[in-house]
Amino acid sequence: MSFGVQGITEGDIADYLANTPGFFERHADLLATIQLTSPHGQRAVSLQERQMEMLRERIKGLELKIVEMIRHGQENVAIADRLHRWTRALLLAADAAELPDVLVRELKHQFLVPQAALRLWNVAEPYAALPAAQGVSDDVKTFTASLGLPYCGLNAGFEAAQWLDEAATVTSIALVPLRHGAAEAGRGAIGLLVLGSPDPTRYGSDMGTEFLLRIGELASAALARLVRA
Repeated sequence: MSFGVQGITEGDIADYLANTPGFFERHADLLATIQLTSPHGQRAVSLQERQMEMLRERIKGLELKIVEMIRHGQENVAIADRLHRWTRALLLAADAAELPDVLVRELKHQFLVPQAALRLWNVAEPYAALPAAQGVSDDVKTFTASLGLPYCGLNAGFEAAQWLDEAATVTSIALVPLRHGAAEAGRGAIGLLVLGSPDPTRYGSDMGTEFLLRIGELASAALARLVRA
């Protein structure tokens, strides 16, 4: 590669060095004379020292990423364990009439949910007197049927929030629709699971709903025994 002095740019020089690997072999003494500014002050450092600093910074960045990956992995394992214990409790409930209480109690215990409640409708006659089958308005049923995904956000005076034991203290809320069969919107809603917290950030509008969707699917499958076919 050749070029005249006029019009040479830094890009030209960079391209030349990148495409001429033997340059520094022929001019090894040049490496020892190159001085760069250290990012940790205004002192000059050699090219080799600057390369070592860059390598250390890169290694430190990779170490932080690995630590973050390990932390997320540990959190995921903990969540999977809690979900396993909650699901196991549902499967061990021999009496179907106990399912609503077991579901809510274990959900609060395993996932440290401050308040939780659920209501069911279209309940089969043997279970019609259960507390979970009482007090559901047509507005709540219509709202639940319209939910394509769980709702998370501030408690804007939702009627369903009144099902919670200490409704007045709830500032953020999650509303999880329960459906007969698949969880897509449009399938028949059979109930609504309500999670509440006095922490306004616990169920923020920007949080992901994938996990709550899975909770709703499992709860729906367990509670399907209580509703009319």
